[in-house]
Amino acid sequence: MSKSTDERGRLYLPKDVRERFGETYRVVELPSHVALFPVDEDPLEGVQEAVGDAFENENVEELKEQAREALAESARDNDEGRDEN
Repeated sequence: MSKSTDERGRLYLPKDVRERFGETYRVVELPSHVALFPVDEDPLEGVQEAVGDAFENENVEELKEQAREALAESARDNDEGRDEN
């Protein structure tokens, strides 16, 4: 599907696309192109549908702590990368 923006830079998606994927999208800029990713009305429900029962027997608090640690590590790595430049 090919679409053009209007004079104000707006992009109009066909009704069937909006009905299938929803009304809200995240715009992601990549080196070679731009991608649109639908955002679920209820993001938590969307994640639950995507992962299914993969975390069914996991402790929620432990998962949250692991996520916090991963974010902190990522932030440290990003800070170190800036210091090297």
